[in-house]
Amino acid sequence: MRVNQDSRDGAVPVIPLPNLGEGGPVDAGDGGVPVIPLPNPGEGGPVDAGDGGVPVIPLPNPGEGGPMDAGDGGVPVIPLPNPGEGGPVAPGPTLPPCYTCGTARTGNVRFLNAANDYPSFRVYVQNRLVANGLSFASITPYSRIASGYQKVTVTGYDGYIYLQKTMPIRANESATLAIIRTLSGLDLIQISDTPCQRTNVMSCFRVANLAYNSNPLDVLLRDGRVVFGDVRYKEVTAAKRIRLGSYQFYLAETDFTPIPRDEDIETLGIADASVIDATQALLSFYVQVQRGVMCTAFILSRGRTADALQVLVIEDRLS
Repeated sequence: MRVNQDSRDGAVPVIPLPNLGEGGPVDAGDGGVPVIPLPNPGEGGPVDAGDGGVPVIPLPNPGEGGPMDAGDGGVPVIPLPNPGEGGPVAPGPTLPPCYTCGTARTGNVRFLNAANDYPSFRVYVQNRLVANGLSFASITPYSRIASGYQKVTVTGYDGYIYLQKTMPIRANESATLAIIRTLSGLDLIQISDTPCQRTNVMSCFRVANLAYNSNPLDVLLRDGRVVFGDVRYKEVTAAKRIRLGSYQFYLAETDFTPIPRDEDIETLGIADASVIDATQALLSFYVQVQRGVMCTAFILSRGRTADALQVLVIEDRLS
């Protein structure tokens, strides 16, 4: 094994990068003496950051990038190559800058399977498994993902790749990445989970239409008020403030006028409410709004007709 890599004296880098635990020519800032063995990710180690040999602690995880001297004057390699995939070469940009990704290291990301008629998925970010057995109409907890452009791969249990797409991960923000159906197969859409402005007696409510076969839909209260109108496939409504209490919502195709955009959602007493004509409704669903939550109603297709719908309601606690 070649061990003579000191990027400051023109030596040739080692390709491939040594496997974890096998050691390798990492400049420890003491004149090029190799570190044996190579530290495990997260344990730290003397990786030359291009600032005179000061070690980086901890060593970045594979795929997260880090200040590894690429032999071109101290330019870091981003992302850090995976073990066995080669050594410290200058990256060369392949994507435009992500100006909204920020400077922090991570964002919070979860995955929703909104694609019916497919088997359960495995989801990888870079080479990290973040979802295993993601069935239709299920959603994962949030995972901390390195900010910046990240490659997301959706596979079956047999390893068949259904989808591979690079997505921008924004630092210090939460988002849902939904796997949806398209005419040509599957796609990913990103839904920001930034909450609405609220008071102590209000929470938030919004709707996301991920039902591939649906027509534009209205979301109504039991008395016929249209909370959101003409919600089309892949559309996510703005979050509205909603008062605490019990609500029954209906999905329908109507020509009713929606309530004003800035009007809060509040329920009426049963004596004051006229029940919507059941023949107009495609589906109804119930929501019990608690204090300090963001309620998202994900509309999904459960079949191949426009009226084959179901709703997944997710509550997120607001900080």
